[in-house]
Amino acid sequence: MTLVSMNVNGKTFAREIEDRTGLADFLREDCNLTATHLGCEHGVCGACSVMIDGVLARACLKFAVQCAGRDVQTLEGFETDATMGALRRAFHEEHALQCGFCTSGMLISARDLLLRQPQPTESDIRDALAGNICRCTGYSGIVRAVQLAAVRLTEIGG
Repeated sequence: MTLVSMNVNGKTFAREIEDRTGLADFLREDCNLTATHLGCEHGVCGACSVMIDGVLARACLKFAVQCAGRDVQTLEGFETDATMGALRRAFHEEHALQCGFCTSGMLISARDLLLRQPQPTESDIRDALAGNICRCTGYSGIVRAVQLAAVRLTEIGG
């Protein structure tokens, strides 16, 4: 067992865990943050996407001990974020979600894109979200939602 401490969504979590505990499991079980989903556990589906020190990452590919002392942000940590707020509204309006399993990873990935590239093309959006698998929507609503959020953020100067 190893004592691990990290900043998750602005709050310090210190827990004694087994070295083999994955970051996604740590977030879900030890921090009670359940927006981080485990799908493929191979880094392919994107459902476990989080930000680690401001960089998009797959929580299923990291051990919690690797994130000791680092800043981790899950979907729950973006509650007051303007970009995430615009994305959440647009996802709702464009029917960009159905079962919701992929939604947290899609939102985090889309936010990362919009912060790096405020006016992405459809191709840019599809490329940025290529690492996120959705089995329900067919992606069209998701792409439209990201486009709508980008337009709205540009209009308000966000």
